[in-house]
Amino acid sequence: MPYSVRYANTSDGVSIAYWAMGSGVPLVIPPVLSTSHLEMEWQIVSRRAVYEALARDARVVRYDCRGIGMSQRDAIDFSTEAACRDLEAVVDRLGIEKFALLRLPSSGDVPFAYAAQHPERVSHVVIWEGHSVQDDLDIPRRGQLMAIDPVMDEDWELYVRIRARIIAGWDGSNAPILEAILRETHSPESMKAMNQALMASDPELYLDAIQAPTLVLYRGGIRAREDNARRFASRIANARLQTVREQAIGPYPNEDGVNAMLDFIDPARPARQEASGPEHDHEHEHSDLRVILFSDLEKHSAMMQRLGDEGGRVLLREHEIITREALAAYGGTEVKTMGDSFMASFGSATRALECATALQKAFADRNATSDEMLRVRVGLSAGEPIAEDDDLFGAAVIQAARIADQAKGGEILIANVVRELAAGKGFLFADRGEIALRGFDDPVRLYELRWEQQANVA
Repeated sequence: MPYSVRYANTSDGVSIAYWAMGSGVPLVIPPVLSTSHLEMEWQIVSRRAVYEALARDARVVRYDCRGIGMSQRDAIDFSTEAACRDLEAVVDRLGIEKFALLRLPSSGDVPFAYAAQHPERVSHVVIWEGHSVQDDLDIPRRGQLMAIDPVMDEDWELYVRIRARIIAGWDGSNAPILEAILRETHSPESMKAMNQALMASDPELYLDAIQAPTLVLYRGGIRAREDNARRFASRIANARLQTVREQAIGPYPNEDGVNAMLDFIDPARPARQEASGPEHDHEHEHSDLRVILFSDLEKHSAMMQRLGDEGGRVLLREHEIITREALAAYGGTEVKTMGDSFMASFGSATRALECATALQKAFADRNATSDEMLRVRVGLSAGEPIAEDDDLFGAAVIQAARIADQAKGGEILIANVVRELAAGKGFLFADRGEIALRGFDDPVRLYELRWEQQANVA
């Protein structure tokens, strides 16, 4: 993990768990109240990707509020006053005088209340998907969650399982992970209190008093999202509205959203990037350069024969969901899927390798709690492929596929060109030597990305 969990004490004596990573403008992220556990949430690809991306240009601070997660569990209080004390204890412990606040869905009112009450300390406010529980954006899911409330008193374990599947979607591969996080985040008592607090949430009590520059971000494609975002932006004096492309998964923003946030809280960031010189721009010096990723499910045919079409399809759907979440989280473009394999492209070697690492980590986490293993082999190469009819062709594409064929389940193999593009980015590689690939005259030097060691070093 890229941080150490530490503790701060609030003014009323409650112990609050937090971590901080990265450097730059401080950006504080209050917890998503239903699923907040500092260690376990790193099993969710999309959350981990957002934290890592933000930490490249900001000092990211995350904490579990009182009553949940790794903070003091017996201090159950989801009032706005208590939430503000929790936030202030963390930033004071870190010696941060002024900071930006990111408000995610289901975070309660603390970002709005603190910004309104302490304008001298809040430099910027970013609101992602700014709806509240009173809005009609997600009535079906909210109705389902309310309907299962009686189950909580009768069978806590059953309630957790059902709630996880409502949040993840009934066929979502993240359901087992969310189930574990829900169980570790809450007790029945804190879950009841949290549900009541979210239903009583009313951000509009604070919007008129917010003075900090505010960015309201929403995903295009659904009118209700735009209507809610406009309502938030219209009530805050110094706010602007911005749409980002679809493809975000869950309550966390995609790469476009992350970049919009960083540009907003630190306007000097683009200038710093432009001035960073050849080393920074090495992997972007050719506008047509693409990094090609192939992933392939090991022993797919044997799995289908053993489980049959219906049972095999259930596992293939898990494979698809995990892969597509990783691609969305790290800015990959899905070129095509062939049932048990994916082809994707990236404009950045760093993002491609991060995606490959997240992909293997997600399957490893999934396999740890399942009797049926899903193991993928991943191969990457880079070049200037030919684009035609939403497909890519050329030597780099063929080479990436051949490299994936050389990998074993759980491995990531890359061509030397990808290693050179990602030089100095902190990845760990093992030289696998020169390998003769079918269709290529000269042997290709391959490297293994040591993703497990990378995670431990981070």
